[in-house]
Amino acid sequence: MNEATEEFSLPRSRQANERLHALIPGGAHTYAKGDDQYPENLAPVISHGRGAHVWDVDGNRYIEYGSGLRSVSLGHAHPRVLEAVRREIDRGGNFVRPSIVEVEAAERFLATVPTAEMVKFAKNGSDVTTAAVRLARAVTGRPRVAVCGDHPFFSVDDWFIGTTPMSAGIPAATTELTVTFPYGDLAATEELLTRYRDEVACLILEPAGHSEPPPGYLAGLRELADRHGCVLVFDEMITGLRWSEAGAQGLYGVVPDLSTFGKALGNGFAVSALAGRRELMEWGGLRHSGERVFLLSTTHGAETHALAAASAVQTTYVEEGVTARLHALGERLAAGVREAASAMGVGDHLVVRGRASNLVFATLDENGQPSQEYRTLFLRRLLAGGVLAPSFVVSSALDDGDIDRTVDVVAQACAVYRKALDAADPAPWLAGRPVKPVFRRLV
Repeated sequence: MNEATEEFSLPRSRQANERLHALIPGGAHTYAKGDDQYPENLAPVISHGRGAHVWDVDGNRYIEYGSGLRSVSLGHAHPRVLEAVRREIDRGGNFVRPSIVEVEAAERFLATVPTAEMVKFAKNGSDVTTAAVRLARAVTGRPRVAVCGDHPFFSVDDWFIGTTPMSAGIPAATTELTVTFPYGDLAATEELLTRYRDEVACLILEPAGHSEPPPGYLAGLRELADRHGCVLVFDEMITGLRWSEAGAQGLYGVVPDLSTFGKALGNGFAVSALAGRRELMEWGGLRHSGERVFLLSTTHGAETHALAAASAVQTTYVEEGVTARLHALGERLAAGVREAASAMGVGDHLVVRGRASNLVFATLDENGQPSQEYRTLFLRRLLAGGVLAPSFVVSSALDDGDIDRTVDVVAQACAVYRKALDAADPAPWLAGRPVKPVFRRLV
């Protein structure tokens, strides 16, 4: 059990973070994992994980949420996935020609996501979202990309990052070709498509986020795309598998032209997928008579162990009802956190949002405004209680005991939250600088 926050420290993690910053820009290979996202000097460096728990280099054990930035949805070191991976590693991982594993993985994927007709695998989400954009531009002959401005991230590539506060190094001419539309507002989207008539190659969005799509919204977007001749792209990095085995498109019954998957698909192994209609996808193939599109060509996209992991993940989801379990665990957690927050008088300040399988939380100040200071206070107390939770995104490896323990720790954190609200000043409870947003122009 970790000690109270005032006594809780991570000396070995602190040393490891210094080593990380000396060698790796940002101290992590993903900005969302940076130590600036955690309270000062309380950013644990992980030693290992198993199931729903991880251990840091200081020897502390945590109940972990948001595992691998939502990628490890079955829990760490899942035996079924590891068995498939070990089998392929012993047979070689990458060859000069396609492996039979590639077609088997494609067949498994398309059986799980029957709304798609072809699929191509890569390593990162950015690989496949950018491929979708390139393909849409090629098919339509149009230059502009319309992205949903209410969704936080689509790609590390210029067409998207140029629209964020971290746009250094990206030419304005590139950024000017990306326009935004608001989620849930069909009229505003139609106005955008009319303003840029015959210029927009695609609409790209997460089909669902922290709230359910308004009734008829996705179907209306499908109709708008058809009427204006642009490609509809669903980014299913988060919704894929977590909403249903076939993603949000499988749950809501609206079929995009193209969709992208990743994160949960590999349970931590590097694999992503671009899927969609054969008519479009074949532009990146060899069985057509038109101009060739350099769709995706990645040396490591077909590594056999990662594709075997993806197949094992999908089989596990389907056979073991993992999506339903994620929802049940999330519902139990959300109810417990809300009850604890309400009991401590902070129910209007610690707000749990999102679909049960993809919960996040907001920390609001005494005026009801989002607060990084109160987030810092809350995270400090969670860490001291043995809960690592930048979000409340569950994995299926959690059990009821983990949920109950998390709720107990949340209740303790909420008691401190109430004290800070009464003082109208969280500073005495921060013990350092507040956590920072990922996307900001200056360090």
